[in-house]
Amino acid sequence: MPDNRISRQFLQWLKSSGITHLPTVNLPEPAKSLKKPKAGGRVTPRPAAAAATSAGKQQPARPAATPAPPARPAPLAETVAILEKPMTTAAEKQSALQLLGDVVAGCQRCTPLAESRQQSVFGVGDPNASIMFVGEAPGADEDRLGEPFVGAAGQLLDKIIGACGWKREQIYICNVLRCRPPGNRNPLPQEALNCREFLDGQIRIVNPDYIVCWGTVAAQNLLQETRSVGRLRGQFLQHGNAKVLCTYHPSYLLRNPSAKKQVWEDMQLFMAQIEKDQGGQAGEAGEA
Repeated sequence: MPDNRISRQFLQWLKSSGITHLPTVNLPEPAKSLKKPKAGGRVTPRPAAAAATSAGKQQPARPAATPAPPARPAPLAETVAILEKPMTTAAEKQSALQLLGDVVAGCQRCTPLAESRQQSVFGVGDPNASIMFVGEAPGADEDRLGEPFVGAAGQLLDKIIGACGWKREQIYICNVLRCRPPGNRNPLPQEALNCREFLDGQIRIVNPDYIVCWGTVAAQNLLQETRSVGRLRGQFLQHGNAKVLCTYHPSYLLRNPSAKKQVWEDMQLFMAQIEKDQGGQAGEAGEA
């Protein structure tokens, strides 16, 4: 206990000095003492964040770096040379397509796809066609045979073509990718960009008046769209000189037969537009 006599003497000295009141000071409460751990116990260490805060102002967390968007590779010199040549006749277009197909056959841009493919799947059909079909990517049958749309989905596509009054040979058919992705998964953004030069080359050579995008992958990649095919269908969009119609992929119809009605509505719209533009019959209507 402090000495009361010393305290009284200190107060009397303050009074004699003219100080009659002392200011009130709110002192902080003393920190609670840590309990002593039991024998053999452990003291829980302070979290690093708490230690950093007590040492000074805590630095805000650095945001995670945004991944860089996929980069489109520079055009191949061979492709540029092919597309610079004049192409007006069907024979000239066929020759250019053959040369471009040879470039694709040796492409190694997507190393995993190039190593796993049996062969590249370039495109087939009339090099002077007014209609081009663009699909997604080769499947197992396409990878084996080297031709797009030859599996079960391709057989359904042939029925749709026949119902429109056309023949497969009258149309030029290709895909967004020219190599089969493992497990038939959707093309990766970088893969689509790596192959875009060849798709653009085919469109440049054939120079179609109309393009049908089969499925969301084809529609989004060709048109640089983010909307699904369900929102893009039933209307005409534009890509270069071509009018573009988007509809469901035949493989989707195999899983969802009820969507065949919507695809047929799209194809009727497509035929009506061709008839309007050309002033002729687009073909006998028939249910696919």
